[in-house]
Amino acid sequence: MTAAALDALVRFYETLEPRSVEQMGRFYAIDCHFKDPFNEVSGLADIQEIFRRMYRQLDEPRFKVSRRMIADDGSGVVLVWEFEFRIRAWRPDEPRRIHGISLLGFNTAGRVNYHRDYWDAAEELYEKLPLVGWLMRGLKRCMG
Repeated sequence: MTAAALDALVRFYETLEPRSVEQMGRFYAIDCHFKDPFNEVSGLADIQEIFRRMYRQLDEPRFKVSRRMIADDGSGVVLVWEFEFRIRAWRPDEPRRIHGISLLGFNTAGRVNYHRDYWDAAEELYEKLPLVGWLMRGLKRCMG
């Protein structure tokens, strides 16, 4: 992974919109594996469907990458990011933010063949929901 290729990938994430999901093949391998707290799929088409679903369920989703680290041998990257969005079904909804990291691995052609997102679904999402949030915060107090 070169610095220029990483810049292009980060720019892709930060300017992502519904129609650019079809361009993921420029950066992702056909047999890529993806995992986050809600999904685990293999294959570019299934990863694209996760992003299409994101645009159907959320308003104004945006990624902002604040830090990037390339492995010494160039085979992997860690991206530190913030994801801002509004939940479409809860109008009017104030912007919500999730902070996380992505671990990316690359094949010999320089395309992403492994994408793992790490973020705390309880703290970043569930605790901010009306009824579930009350339960999660109570559980957190009991466990802490």
